[in-house]
This record gives sequence, structure tokens and C-alpha cells, in this order.
Amino acid sequence: MDVAIDDGIAFRLNAHHLSERLTAEALLEVTGACGIQNSPPGSALLAMHARLDTMTSELLDRAFTDDKSLLQTWCMRGSPFYVPTADAGVFTTGVLPTTEPARRHFIVGVEQSLDKLDLSLDDAVALVDTEIRDVLSGTRMAIDELGAELAGRVAPNLSPGQRDTWSHDGPYAKGQPLGEAVVHFCIRILTLQGIVCFAPRAGNKAPFMLVDEWLERPLPQVDPETARAELLRRYLRCYGPSTPKDFATWVGVAAGDVDPWWRLLEGHMVPVEFNGRRTWLLAEDLDAVRSPPPPHGLRLLPPRDPYLQTRDRETIVAKKFHREVWKLVGDPGAVLADGRIVGIWRPRKSGRKLSMTVTAFESLTARRRALISTEAEHVARLRGATSVDVRFED
Repeated sequence: MDVAIDDGIAFRLNAHHLSERLTAEALLEVTGACGIQNSPPGSALLAMHARLDTMTSELLDRAFTDDKSLLQTWCMRGSPFYVPTADAGVFTTGVLPTTEPARRHFIVGVEQSLDKLDLSLDDAVALVDTEIRDVLSGTRMAIDELGAELAGRVAPNLSPGQRDTWSHDGPYAKGQPLGEAVVHFCIRILTLQGIVCFAPRAGNKAPFMLVDEWLERPLPQVDPETARAELLRRYLRCYGPSTPKDFATWVGVAAGDVDPWWRLLEGHMVPVEFNGRRTWLLAEDLDAVRSPPPPHGLRLLPPRDPYLQTRDRETIVAKKFHREVWKLVGDPGAVLADGRIVGIWRPRKSGRKLSMTVTAFESLTARRRALISTEAEHVARLRGATSVDVRFED
């Protein structure tokens, strides 16, 4: 079966809840589709607004800090995401790679330091795990403070040679001991093990807490295979038709490490041709991809919006614009109009005023410019600004 580009994109947009805005009551449904990344900080709120008709910062605070129906944790690609607390196992246990080599790839960058220490990643995580409950019990700590405290506690449990290496400056940040950096990497694994999570930001810091203290209960246990199968199912619903390699990149593992997820749904996927490639789709979604609802409306997608994390980028943005949309540092937002990305936007806040520059990839009608200006007003409010000035560049 061949899937037309327009049908595949419309199918994905509908799964991402970008075909039509839902009511605020659908917050957990929207967030649970495939998680919503919150880096740079605040981008998740804008991604939620792109999908919900009355999204406010108060609604997010209520779900996150009051009723705790949302959890913020490191998950795919070692990035911070909001996920429904009820589905946390899918985005923690379901993301955790099954072997040490795969886990080392997931937190790429730690290998050299572990080799210097002659220490396996699993042993390093176990050493940090032994201490983290005592350190975090009854409190919350930002990563630098937490890393320094844990590194000091782990050091006595190492051999003399390891302690010497542990205390010397590492290759990651000036003045940062190697052991402290290794602890930072280990904490990413501990979040996937459901031991720690993010508490609300304090200024420019994102502190950690013990999960069972933040939620006042442990996370529900979930069978690892069940969690991995559900993660892949949600990925295919939002990014299908897709391939094992693209799924691996989305999760943050090597293509050769994807089998523990992919084999679990082998009897539930069908091959289809999409954009000149052999790809896979959930069998249950075949009818939906043949006749998806047409997308309409205008959205200002934030940097690293879930929809922008598709791996076959040429299906949603012409290749000549890729370097404009996806940068190594400082991604812009994207202008989504009736299902097509037609430009990028960048904000700059000064006091209570937000300035926004919109760079169009094609000529924008007066109607679309007016819709962009209206959306910019919503973005300004969500970012704590009282006014916004929009400038268009063609």
C-alpha cells in the first residue's frame, strides 16, 4: 500500500491534536500522545496552547503542582518532558534501554569518563542510587548542588585510583570534577527507573525530588515489555508511517538497539510505502491514514514541539529550509498554517513587552498575517508579557 504524503501528514497532525484545537479538559490526552518536551523551559506550555483552545499557565500549574496529574521527568533523548502521571511508566520504564551498551549510548558522552574510572555504567548508577534517597529525602535540589553532594558521598566507595580520577576536572565543564559529571549522567537513568523527577522550577533552576515524595506515593509498577510496546504504539500513532531507525533516533538509542521495542509489535504493524521509503504503520490505523481529517487553522509551534521532532523532516519542510527550522543551538518556533509549515518565528522579551519576528517561507496573505498576530498575543500572555509587537520578514 502507498500512503500519499498529504494523507500521512494529515494523519500525523490529527494524532498530534493539531488538526483542530480541543478543550482544556483534554490536557492529559494531548500530553499523553507522545509526551511534550519542555526544553527550552516554557516551550511545553506553548505546545499545549497550540493544541488546546483555553490553555493557561494556571491550568498547567494546577495539573503539575496541585493535583499532580502531570509529571515532569527526563525521558526521550535524555530531555525533560511533561507526561501524564498515570502514563509515567510508558515514558520512563518504556524508554529505558535494556542493555548497558544501549544505556551508555542513550546518555552519550559518559563513555570516556567511565573508561577512565574502569567502571561500568550500571555500577556507577548503583553507587549513586545507594546515596540519592538520603540526599534528597525531605528536600529538593538543582542538578549542580545534587551532583556535588552525591559525588562526595560516592567517592569513599571507590578504589584509591578511582577516587583520584573521580576528583579531577572532567571534560564537560570548566572546574567540574569528572565524578560530579558522571553523577549527572546517572541521574538521567534514575529518572527512567522512577526514583527521581523534576519539581517546579525555582528561578532559573529545575530542582529534583524523590518521586514517591513528590507524588506522595510510588509510581505504579509496569511490566517493561508492556511499557516499551505502548511507547512504540504511541510513536507510530504520532509519527507513522515510520521506520525502526527513525524510532531509535526519537527515543535516543542506536538503530541496532531498537529490537527490544520493535519486535513487541511485529504482529500489529503493516509495511507501507511513504515518501519513497518502506515504512511501518499500526494495522489498526490503516483506515485512518486513508482518510484523515483535513487540518486547518494557524498555530505558532514552539521550538522542539512534538510535531517538529519527526525524523523524516523533508515531509513537513522543504529541505532548503531545514537549517532555518532545526539548528544545533537556538531553534526557532515554526508557523503552522492549515497543516503546512510556512515560516519560523523568534521572540524577544524586554520587561513586559514581547517582540516577535516572523520569517516567511512563502508569501503570507493578509488573513494569515492577522491570524499570526492574534496567536502572538496569546503567546505573549503565556510568557508573562502585556503587549506584543510582530514584525514580518519575507
